[in-house]
Amino acid sequence: MTLTFDALVSRARNLVADGRRAVLGIAGPPAAGKTTLAEELVAALAPAPPPGLSAGQWVAHVPMDGFHLADVELERLGRRDRKGAPDTFDPLGYAALLRRLIEDRDELIYAPGFERVIEQPIAGAIPIPRAARLIVSEGNYLLLEAADWRPVRELLAEVWYADLDRPERLRRLIERHVRFGKDEAAATEWATGTDERNAELIAATRTAADLVVPAGLLRGVGSPPS
Repeated sequence: MTLTFDALVSRARNLVADGRRAVLGIAGPPAAGKTTLAEELVAALAPAPPPGLSAGQWVAHVPMDGFHLADVELERLGRRDRKGAPDTFDPLGYAALLRRLIEDRDELIYAPGFERVIEQPIAGAIPIPRAARLIVSEGNYLLLEAADWRPVRELLAEVWYADLDRPERLRRLIERHVRFGKDEAAATEWATGTDERNAELIAATRTAADLVVPAGLLRGVGSPPS
C-alpha cells in the first residue's frame, strides 16, 4: 500500500485511541525534515481529534533540542567543537520529561525549547497542558542504542524515521547554517564534518524505526527542514 500523508495522520491519531497519553518520536539526521514533519502532523491533527477529545490542545509538539547542553557546559567538558553529537545532550533529562508526560499526573508541564539564533536551550519555553494526549517529539538520537539513550526509545509509542537523500540534506543543512550566522565556508565545513559524522551514526539506526517517512510526503518539502 502506498504511504500518504493522510495515512501518517491517521496512524498518529490512533496512538491515543484509548485516551491515554502517548509520545510519537520522529528521528533522522540533521536537516532530514524532522521538524517539518512534526509541525505538519500537529497542524493536521489539531482540528481532527479522536472521538471523545476536543480539537486544539489534544496534540502538542515538544522537540528534543531543548536538551542540548549549554555552550558553557560544552566548553567545560571540552565538547564545544562537536556540538550536536550524542554526548552533547542530556538524554536522561529528556527521558525524565517523557516519563513525566506519560505518567500524566500534572495539570501543566513545561519543557525546554531551543533558540537557533543564539544556539542555546531555553528553560520552561513549551507549556504542555493536561489536555494534550498525543505528544510529537523529534530528535536525532531517539533510536540510539547507547546506554544513556536507550530509556528514550522505551518511552516512545512509535518512532518514525524522516528520510532524505544525502545531497539534498547537505544542501539544506549548509543553507540553514548560513541562515543562522555561519559564512559559506564554515557552514560547509561543519555540515560535512561534525554534522556528517552524526548523520552516519543516526543512519545506522534507521532499520530500528517503526516507519520510514520519505521527504516527498511532506507538504512543506520545499522549505529547509531541520
